Amino acid sequence: MYIVQIASECAPVIKAGGLGDVVYGLSRELENRGNTVELILPMYDCMRFDHIWGLHDAYRDLSVPWDGGAILCDVYCGWVHGRLCFFIKPKSEEGFFDRGVYYGCADDNMRFAFFSKAALEFLLRSNKRPNVIHCHDWQTGLIPVMLFEIYKYHGMADQRVCYTIHNFKHQGITGSEILKLTGLNQESYYFQYDRLRDNFNPFALNMMKGGIVYSNFVNTVSPHHAWEAHYTEVGCGLSHTIHLNEERFSGILNGIDDEFWNPQSDRYIPSHYSKDDLAAKEKNKKALRDRLLLQDSDQPLICYIGRLDEQKGVHLVHHAIYYALEKGAQFVLLGSATEPGINAKFQHEKAFLNENPDCHLELGFNEELSHLIYAGADMIVVPSNYEPCGLTQMIGLQYGTVPIVRGVGGLLDTVFDRDYDSSKPPEKRNGYVFYQTDEKAIESAMDRAIGLYQHAPEEYEKLVIQGMEYDYSWHNPAEEYLKVYEFIRHK
Repeated sequence: MYIVQIASECAPVIKAGGLGDVVYGLSRELENRGNTVELILPMYDCMRFDHIWGLHDAYRDLSVPWDGGAILCDVYCGWVHGRLCFFIKPKSEEGFFDRGVYYGCADDNMRFAFFSKAALEFLLRSNKRPNVIHCHDWQTGLIPVMLFEIYKYHGMADQRVCYTIHNFKHQGITGSEILKLTGLNQESYYFQYDRLRDNFNPFALNMMKGGIVYSNFVNTVSPHHAWEAHYTEVGCGLSHTIHLNEERFSGILNGIDDEFWNPQSDRYIPSHYSKDDLAAKEKNKKALRDRLLLQDSDQPLICYIGRLDEQKGVHLVHHAIYYALEKGAQFVLLGSATEPGINAKFQHEKAFLNENPDCHLELGFNEELSHLIYAGADMIVVPSNYEPCGLTQMIGLQYGTVPIVRGVGGLLDTVFDRDYDSSKPPEKRNGYVFYQTDEKAIESAMDRAIGLYQHAPEEYEKLVIQGMEYDYSWHNPAEEYLKVYEFIRHK
């Protein structure tokens, strides 16, 4: 099958979050199964050019219709760790992708509407006719709209679209000017409720809604998050649109890169280990303590790895630090805050705990250190307010680091409570789950985990091994996506 992925990110060349990891990991697994996969990406001035091999011209002076005229683009081609990528570089005074950032500009809606238009124009002019176009998040929500309303009349009637939503919070809310710019034009047509009109603002258009309405299939990144988006406020106003299109909507769990995240071969950790040889995990724990100047102890080491923001349940992260220390455990945090207030709070905590031999707060992100923490910690807390999929708990399981998670989104699809999960037999359970957002809830789950570690070490080791037996690689998700592709190809 011939598949083209169109996205605003692809790790490691363009990465702001989990989207980049998904686009790369899924593409690699699809190719490993014998499919042809190409990626179309914006050519940001700030992307990691050192991760591109053989960058060269692919299409000079691509003329992209825009605002009644046209903008010329150059399209470059190169390989990102084996993936064939096309990078679109507009030659316009707006400098859409020459901003030093990926997102956060006042005209983001216009930037990514143009990228979507240019991607389709490139497919059209270069005679690329993939079986499936796979689009991601609001940035590419207009692609299925323009494909159906414009490009199918110019030789692209057979292309099918799978549209994956990674985050419902950002939807690309925009005004009518986007219609004129892209050549969709007819305001009265697109402002109808069953097309692009935002569900709550009759004077706004919603790009993500357009993606849902016009795609051949829509999914989000875990089965439970799909249920949440359909039936709860997690859908951020799009629940009714999902309901109207529910026969084309599902959840497919993300995977992790099991070559990059593998304790048997990880180049960032001093001692390799597996579920059949856990002794070396203790060596990584000692290496982590030595690096962060923590004291040797027979108590568990608990960690948190990720952003420090409201989505991630930052108030519970803060509480977990002090509760772990109160229970005689150690705590290591690696993460950066997205808001000044949260950053100031954790800078204060870092200074306050600086001399504590059982705690280390690393504010920022360090790839190498994250691997050592996963390998050296005994438990990882993931107390998210909402979590479409979540990668940290899956990586934790891969490294024998028992997850303590809040029961939302993909966390519920991947972590099964040792004591209370009725959906799995005891030998298939792999962590601890709590449901409320208060401090008592996370205390209860941490208590049970720490208690098992302290009082039943053989049972604790059995839980670690059960977690490591789970396969959360891209193998199963790729199988699910291929079923979707086949389904929409023959509709």
